Amino acid sequence: MTAIVGVTAQNTKAVLATYALPVWVITAQLEAVYDDIGVDAAKTGALLSADVIAAVADSNGRHPTPLVVNPVLRASTGAALLDPEAVEVLITSLLPLATVVTPNLAEARSVAGGDADRRTLAERIVARGARAVLITGGEGEGSDLLFDGAVHIEIPVAWVEGTATHGTGCTHSATLAAELALGTPLADAARRAAAVTAAAIAQGLVGIGEGPGPVAVGQASGASQRVRTR
Repeated sequence: MTAIVGVTAQNTKAVLATYALPVWVITAQLEAVYDDIGVDAAKTGALLSADVIAAVADSNGRHPTPLVVNPVLRASTGAALLDPEAVEVLITSLLPLATVVTPNLAEARSVAGGDADRRTLAERIVARGARAVLITGGEGEGSDLLFDGAVHIEIPVAWVEGTATHGTGCTHSATLAAELALGTPLADAARRAAAVTAAAIAQGLVGIGEGPGPVAVGQASGASQRVRTR
């Protein structure tokens, strides 16, 4: 189930506009799911504003649920997807509720409060309240880095040649949340998320628009995903 927190106007080249929904609508969506269907694990994506972050944190506080926080700060096109003043609210309100936080390297630097090597960044993020952090990718890195507060674990990542990379972070964090919902241990869930994301890039929709096309999850092995363009 999905609770929509905002609407964007975007294509493969740019995010043209964003609009955060009223908090009461977001809270009503969350309560509707918790009240009837139930939640085994949850994940966040682009939350857009401090008010939305506070509403999501309040909901998780009332309904404790394994939570994957994907701290989306910018779109892959570079457009901001979170108000700068809201970053601190995310750190203070949402990180302490997270089972695991899944920043890319740039997001890890922002959440950690400065630049450093990946292991130091992971330790700083845990020190700021997260129980575990999974830094995806890095400059020249062939692995993701998982830190559970005690041990650093390198998660091998297959290098995939592909330009359809729109949605990689969402795919990764959603797979991680799904695995945690099934009771998969965190390190194994991280390995599964890395594998699913790599396959989604390899099978991505190449040729849609002028920018990076979207990844494709769950396609048949070897299926052609090259799209005819006009």
